Amino acid sequence: MDSIQHKRLIEIMKSLPLKQRYTKADLLINDLKLGAAGNVEMYYSPHNDYINSSAKVMLVGITPGWQQMEIAYRTAIQALKHQATYETACQEAKFAARMAGVMRTNVIQMLQEIGLHQFLNVRHVSMLFDSECSLLHTTSLIRYPILVKQQNYTGHQPAITHNPFLYDAVLGSFLPEWSQLDEPLVIPLGKSVEAVLRQLLEEKRIRETRILWGFPHPSGANGYRLKQFQQNKADMQYRLSNLHTTSPAYEKQ
Repeated sequence: MDSIQHKRLIEIMKSLPLKQRYTKADLLINDLKLGAAGNVEMYYSPHNDYINSSAKVMLVGITPGWQQMEIAYRTAIQALKHQATYETACQEAKFAARMAGVMRTNVIQMLQEIGLHQFLNVRHVSMLFDSECSLLHTTSLIRYPILVKQQNYTGHQPAITHNPFLYDAVLGSFLPEWSQLDEPLVIPLGKSVEAVLRQLLEEKRIRETRILWGFPHPSGANGYRLKQFQQNKADMQYRLSNLHTTSPAYEKQ
C-alpha cells in the first residue's frame, strides 16, 4: 500500500460516523477494499498498522476476522473523534481487537498450560494482553481482513499456498513485519499458518530460529483444538524449556 492510498483510507475512516457497533454494510464497502480475486476480498483495518517491534513473543494467526475488524474500527474512530493521532488510534485498536472474544480466552489458557508465563517471567499469560505490557505482538499472515463471500476466511478454500492473491499478500505484509522483530518466539496458530511458514522456510524467505510448532488454532469453532493441544503439549513444553529469554519480569502496576 503506497502512502497516497494510505492517506486516502485514513481520511475515509475519519469520515465515518461514531457508532456503538458497525455492520458489514458500514465497513465492507468499496472505499475500504484493498483488493480482490474472485470472491476473495481484502479490506483495510486500522489495528494492523501498529507493530510492537520490542515483543518477545509473536502470535501469528491467518487473518483478522470480522469481529476483530469491527472492534478495531469502533475503537480507532472513537479515538480519532477525541483528537487522538492516527498512530495512537491504531495502537488502541490493536489492544482492543487482538484475539478478541473466545479466542483470547482459549489462547491464554493453552499458553498458560505450556508454561509461557515461566518462559517470559510473568505471573500469568493474561498479563501479556495488558496495554502496558510490551512482550507480546499479535499479527496475521495476511495483515488485513480477508473475507470469502463476506464471511471469515479460515485458511482453506482456497489454501494460501495455492492462491497467488493470498500468497502475495503474505509476502507483502508478513515478511516485512517479521523482519522488524528481533528473533522473538514465534507461535503459529494452527496448521494453516504452519503450512505457510514451512513454505517460507523452504523458499528460504525466513529462517527457523524460535518457532513453536504444534499449537492449535484457538477458535471455538476448531473442534480438534483440544485433541491437537493434548497431543502436542509435551513437545511444546519441552521446546520452551530448552529456550531462554532475556525478558525482564513484568508486573502490572
